[in-house]
Amino acid sequence: MNNTMMSSLNQSKLAFTSLTNPIPRKHSSFSALKFSPLPIIQNSQKGLSFDKISQKPLHISSIESFSFSRKTQQEKPVTVCNAYEADRSRPLDINIELSDEHAAQKIKIGLYFATWWALNVVFNIYNKKVLNAFPYPWLTSTLSLACGSLMMLISWATRIADAPKTDFEFWKTLFPVAVAHTIGHVAATVSMSKVAVSFTHIIKSGEPAFSVLVSKFLLGETFPLPVYLSLLPIIGGCALSAATELNFNMTGFMGAMISNLAFVFRNIFSKKGMSGKSVSGMNYYACLSMLSLLILTPFAIAVEGPQMWAAGWQNALAQIGPNFVWWVAAQSIFYHLYNQVSYMSLDQISPLTFSIGNTMKRISVIVSSIIIFHTPVQPVNALGAAIAILGTFLYSQAKQ
Repeated sequence: MNNTMMSSLNQSKLAFTSLTNPIPRKHSSFSALKFSPLPIIQNSQKGLSFDKISQKPLHISSIESFSFSRKTQQEKPVTVCNAYEADRSRPLDINIELSDEHAAQKIKIGLYFATWWALNVVFNIYNKKVLNAFPYPWLTSTLSLACGSLMMLISWATRIADAPKTDFEFWKTLFPVAVAHTIGHVAATVSMSKVAVSFTHIIKSGEPAFSVLVSKFLLGETFPLPVYLSLLPIIGGCALSAATELNFNMTGFMGAMISNLAFVFRNIFSKKGMSGKSVSGMNYYACLSMLSLLILTPFAIAVEGPQMWAAGWQNALAQIGPNFVWWVAAQSIFYHLYNQVSYMSLDQISPLTFSIGNTMKRISVIVSSIIIFHTPVQPVNALGAAIAILGTFLYSQAKQ
């Protein structure tokens, strides 16, 4: 019996020893320690080698008390998770960036519009002075395009501006834009050579009506009813102003109307041609000026001719003096600059928004030209202009 009890105790002792010392002293391996759920890695981080660990038995007093101590967790946290902080901060940062970007875009377009309007006022003043002394609108239009083309060629040659990378497809798409631009430019210049600047721009304030009609019947676009209703005061105001114009001229009136239609096509074609292209608005208009110059030059020579130009130039110099040369240079330079800025604006907005900005620009042109040239304006004529401008405002609101 005693032998039986001793044998049982020895077996129990061996069994207990195997439980309390599960890692063999001589056959331990790195892979066993690496995947062990016990906190041996913590001891290895404190400078204990695996050989020393394998030479000492592990004793677990209680499975329930087996856990990382609070001190160890504080000294070396097992996991650091900042997911909630990132979730809270990231949307806030993104919203701020989007808001700032949207505000910056508005400011940028606003600066484009203000510069565009200011340059346009200066151009119209000098253009009218030139046409009063030199009534040859075809040559005046040609000189404007030639000056802009020369300015951009110099900018590209001196690397002030990067030259655009174009191909045959680009010039093919640009050609109808250049045709519309040439027609609109010459028609507007012919109009201002026959009538007052204010009257030309009052008629040209009807451009949104042309834009809506062209967009609907040729592009298939539809607009809400308030947009169509807003066209009534625009058309009515232009008609009232034309009927009460003291110095009405049919050639000047038709030139302004043709210019409206041509520029609407130019803006629509330009927006289509610029979409998906790497050419910026500034370089796009530079290429447009060069192509328009090639189209316009033979027609200008055929309509007016060098002999008429020479006689008119000598007469203008005799009347005005050397300042006439400055007037021609100024109207050519400012024509290119204001159109260049307008195309930089068109690069950011839609053709209809461009037409709205173009119409609002005419307010400053009309007022400044009346003041500078002392244009006589009847109250009914001013009322018609005010109604047309009000219609443009209602149109912009209806579009929004």
